[in-house]
Amino acid sequence: MLNEKLKNFKLILASNSPRRQSLMNDAGLHFELSVPAENEENYPEDIYSSAVPLYLAKLKAAAFEGQIEKNEIIMTADTVVILEELVLGKPGNAEEAFEMLNSLSGRKHKVITAVCLKSRNKEVVFSDSTDVWFKHLTEEEIHHYIKEFEPYDKAGAYGIQEWIGCIGIERIEGSFFNVMGLPIHMVYSELEKFIGDTGLS
Repeated sequence: MLNEKLKNFKLILASNSPRRQSLMNDAGLHFELSVPAENEENYPEDIYSSAVPLYLAKLKAAAFEGQIEKNEIIMTADTVVILEELVLGKPGNAEEAFEMLNSLSGRKHKVITAVCLKSRNKEVVFSDSTDVWFKHLTEEEIHHYIKEFEPYDKAGAYGIQEWIGCIGIERIEGSFFNVMGLPIHMVYSELEKFIGDTGLS
């Protein structure tokens, strides 16, 4: 079991996301929390949309450079919603949230979550992708969701596990948990490989 292997390491999740913390707990992974570095999620304009979460996950991990102790593993992550190559991050207000959800209404989009594992001597970055189809959402439904759930900390302005996911998402292809914010199946297997590296410490 992975937890037995992790006993000799300290896994630190650098994320404020309660969804990621919950998924780690559900998978039985023991970890400590660290307040992630405050940085604006900016990225070069000339990179492909699918590379944005990889870039940002690495950027978040880079903030810990020189601070990682022996046998510590820093884990960072970033999730983006991509609609026809347009990257949708987190909305800044209700108006932006409405614009995002209205643009997703009745269409397919892609959700990509990237994860970075970083120790003193090693760094691994990986990602997972899920296709999501929304039904046509009425303005009333969108306004209700924004008012009741305030999805300002969520890429694309929605949480698949919340009300709007229950009533609005017709189907997905890929991992449900990836859309929540963490491809936990990949995290589990990548962690096993990562700590198997004898040069980790």
